[in-house]
Amino acid sequence: MLGQSLKRQWPLYLMILPGCIIVFIYAYWPMAGIVMAFQKFTPFKGLFGSEWVGLDNFTYLFALPDIWQVIWNTVFIAFMKIGGGLIVPVMIALLLNEVRGTLVKRGVQTLIYLPHFLSWVILGGIFIDILSPATGIFNQILGLLGIEPIFFLGSNTWFPYTLVVTDIWKEFGFSTIVYLAALTSIDPSLYEAATVDGAGRWKQTWHVTLPGMLPIIILLSTLSLGNVLNAGFDQVFNMYSPMVYESGDILDTFIYRIGLQGAQYSVGTAIGLFKSVISLVFILTSYALASRLANYRIF
Repeated sequence: MLGQSLKRQWPLYLMILPGCIIVFIYAYWPMAGIVMAFQKFTPFKGLFGSEWVGLDNFTYLFALPDIWQVIWNTVFIAFMKIGGGLIVPVMIALLLNEVRGTLVKRGVQTLIYLPHFLSWVILGGIFIDILSPATGIFNQILGLLGIEPIFFLGSNTWFPYTLVVTDIWKEFGFSTIVYLAALTSIDPSLYEAATVDGAGRWKQTWHVTLPGMLPIIILLSTLSLGNVLNAGFDQVFNMYSPMVYESGDILDTFIYRIGLQGAQYSVGTAIGLFKSVISLVFILTSYALASRLANYRIF
């Protein structure tokens, strides 16, 4: 049977072969570098010549004075992004569902979807200009209202929330499309029955629309647990500065500064391995919850 399947479907296997090779080269082959987490790695000696130090890098890592603050920043920012990235798209999808003008609805969808395609290199520069305490348009508006300028990107109080709000603004349009697609699967006869029973638009939304969206909401919220330790390297790297390391430094930026800028390759690898193991636990947990709560299966 296996031979017949290969003979019949060999063009399909041939088509996916380049993708498999690329994944192996860029995703699996570099995993050999994990051994650096257990070595005192020096580039001149390489992986096979560097001194083996066991768990010393992890001991040094967890003795660093900033590591727990970095972990807290990562989890705090990631959870806020997950929460906001769930609530805002659902609300926008419900509002767009009430729009009857097709052109207006499609126009709004396009406008809110566009920021998803912009990189944080571009958006970082834009937000730095917009939120500047001296010349930024946002602080100029606050000044007209009699409010003192706020240093959004230089204050440890404001910086984490600035990251969350700007990330939600960038990505909520993409997630909204998913929820709008979920709305199309709701049986129209349920709305007709609710209208006959005297339910207005609000009660129809509460008793028909939201329950119909609940499976996809549960699915996406549980799967998002796998990103708890991914607070967004691109965004943070392009928007933070040494002034906000206390509240804005996350594991990915910490790895970059320790491992690459500081040339402590073994410690950087140890941090990355720690993050990967914890992320794997969260991913397995999220898929188990998705399977139990939303009947979601990969295979």
